[in-house]
Amino acid sequence: MALRFLGIDPDSPTDESPTIWLHEETGDLLIQSYRATAAEVNDCKEVGSLPGHTTDVPDNETIIRLPAAMLDYLPARREDDRGGEAGHAASGA
Repeated sequence: MALRFLGIDPDSPTDESPTIWLHEETGDLLIQSYRATAAEVNDCKEVGSLPGHTTDVPDNETIIRLPAAMLDYLPARREDDRGGEAGHAASGA
């Protein structure tokens, strides 16, 4: 696996370290961070996402809370990248 370390939360204690890596072959991000609380998961379910998508979180997925400081480590999206529905919703298209 061709992973590249992107960053770690500079404000985290040594035993809690939100971290981001980039899979250089696929462009996927691997993120270690705080598991969302039950209240945060419930809030996400109440807000929802796209029409027709369930708000249930499948067993093979989880909701994480990423500290705002970690946004600086997210790679910029290239203009030629094609986002799916979520990409279009985020861009307002």
